[in-house]
Amino acid sequence: MGYETAWIFWGTQKTPGQREHPRSAGSIGQASDPSRVFKGMKMAGQYGNKRMTARNLEIIQINKENNQILLKGSVPGANNGIVYITK
Repeated sequence: MGYETAWIFWGTQKTPGQREHPRSAGSIGQASDPSRVFKGMKMAGQYGNKRMTARNLEIIQINKENNQILLKGSVPGANNGIVYITK
């Protein structure tokens, strides 16, 4: 996720003079002094890839021959992903 989306910034100017990176953060620090980026600088980061829990899904059918469970409702995650079912 870019810094504009993460921190609700407007980015740089959207004019013909700005052509390469209108959604980039630009400069993140000073020159030779203090030669570092201060803590808490708002930057881009990870978005998503978190564990999700779907509660109260109804079991429609259990197929023991094919080792399948048919649920009513949406299940979070990628296609062919691993799903843990608890009571």
